[in-house]
This record gives sequence, C-alpha cells and structure tokens, in this order.
Amino acid sequence: MTGLPPEGYAPAESPLTEWYERAGVRADPRRILDDLDQGRVLFPDRLVPYLAHPLVAGLTPALRRQVVARHAYQYFAFTAHFEMRVVNRATELIASGRTDVSCLGSLRLDAYKIYCDEAYHALYSFDVIQQLEAGTGIPALPYAFEPVLSDLDVIAAKCMPCAGTLPYLLQVVVFETLVTSLLAELPNDPDLVALVRDTVRDHARDEGRHHAYFTRFFRELWAGLDLQARDQVATALPQLIVRSLRPDYHGVAEVLRAAGLAEPQVRDVLHDTYPSDRVRQTGREQAAHSVRLFRSAGVLDLPRAHDAFAQEGLI
Repeated sequence: MTGLPPEGYAPAESPLTEWYERAGVRADPRRILDDLDQGRVLFPDRLVPYLAHPLVAGLTPALRRQVVARHAYQYFAFTAHFEMRVVNRATELIASGRTDVSCLGSLRLDAYKIYCDEAYHALYSFDVIQQLEAGTGIPALPYAFEPVLSDLDVIAAKCMPCAGTLPYLLQVVVFETLVTSLLAELPNDPDLVALVRDTVRDHARDEGRHHAYFTRFFRELWAGLDLQARDQVATALPQLIVRSLRPDYHGVAEVLRAAGLAEPQVRDVLHDTYPSDRVRQTGREQAAHSVRLFRSAGVLDLPRAHDAFAQEGLI
C-alpha cells in the first residue's frame, strides 16, 4: 500500500523544534476560575447559534444561562474526547511506528510530543468543565462522543475496507488541518471569563504547531502512497471533512430538552438553526485550508477526487 517518500524528497523543518520551551504542558500555568462574579460570560451568545431562536430567546434568564453554560461544557467535552480518542489514537500509532506507512524518525519523535500536548489539552478541558460546574452550580449533561467516532470509522470502513491504520491517520489529518473561528475568536473576547479565554488561547498556540505538523505529515504520507491507496484516500477525505464539521445535533438537542423544550420544539429549533444549505456553506468555508492542502498535494488531480469533493459541496 505504502512506502517511503520518493528519492530526493526533502521534509520541511519540524514545527515542534522548540517544544520543550514553548509547549503548553511545559510552560503554561493551570488556569483558575476567579472572575465569575464580575459579569463575565461563559461563552459568547453570538457563538451559540440556537440561542437567538424564538423558542430559546423566550426562556427565562436562568434557563438561558443554563443553555449557555452547557454549550460551553460541550465545547470542552468534545475537545477532551477528541484529543484522547481521535488525535492520540493516531499519534500513538505514529510515535510507536505501528502504522502501515513508513514515517521518518523526526515525525515519530514529534508525534510523542503531540501525544503529550493532546493529553494535557484533554486534562485542562475537563478541568475547565469541573471548575465551571462548581462556580455556576449548573451541572453538565452526559456527553456522547460515540456517534462522532462511529461515523468516522464507518466512513473509513466504507471507503478503505482494507486500509489498516491509514483511516486513523486521515481522521487526525482532517481534524487538525481544519480552521474554525473559535480558536481565534474566544481568546480575544474581553467579556469571557478568563478561565475560558486563557485556556482556549493556550490551546490555540499548541494547535498552530500541530496544524503545521499534520500538514507536513500528510504531504509525506501522500508522497508514499501507491495509486490504489491514493484513490481510496481521495474519495474518503471529503466525507471525513463533512462529518468532522457537522453540528452536534445530538448535543444541542440534549441542552434544549434540559431547558424544558418539548420534542416538537427541539426539532423546530434544530431545523431552523441548521438548514442544510447553511451547514454546507459553513463547512465549505471552514474546510478551505484543508482543501487547499489536499489540492496542492495533488489529491484533486485524481479522476474521481474532484467529483467526490464537489459532491460534498467542498469545491
């Protein structure tokens, strides 16, 4: 299926060269909730899409506060699960050399560093949830990550039935090269509690280096794939992108139910807040950097690839 990159291929310099000095797990302090009584918010209203829906806008201030708090909890719960169960599932394979692709030694060493980073991101994401729960008195709802993981693995099984560890590597490449607005917006919002603002800022700094690492990793991965594997990868990537960017309908529904909305109301909020054309447009915008990476690597040069990306609305 795969081999080493072609002769003469020159890998880029590692983005984690200064990891020992710059990584959050090495340099950042534990962030503490200490300004909740100063009128700060847990999450910006503008970034909770369903909060403006008439059925949610009409809730009491206390219930709306619960909605915002639980939206914040879900943001950090997703991060904790994703880092441990998607990113570190792949980085452990890369670090230990247990992949079906040949990785250069520098990529393996950096994978160990990223494994440490992501475990720390998961730890402080859970820490944030617990601190916010204690500070607000609003309990978090159980968070179900299994639908996300199951969908990703189903796509891999359908598109790459005999691909071994390759699907896990593609999943992490897709997630780590997507560019969403939250990591850029939240650290600069002065109305946020410092715990949320500073934690997301810490995360964003590390993720910038991870983004560069997985961009480099994919280029070397793609360079070593044979034609059959490339064809499978090219058709799997757009589906993985779309699934990665899908709104968390299940999580939103649970928040709405906990706020007292009946099932027909929950369905109306989801339908009105996330129309398919808007979800498609948002996904195309957030996937633009990943699509540019795959185009520049030559993925879209394959006969079936362009149609697969177009079918998912990504180009």
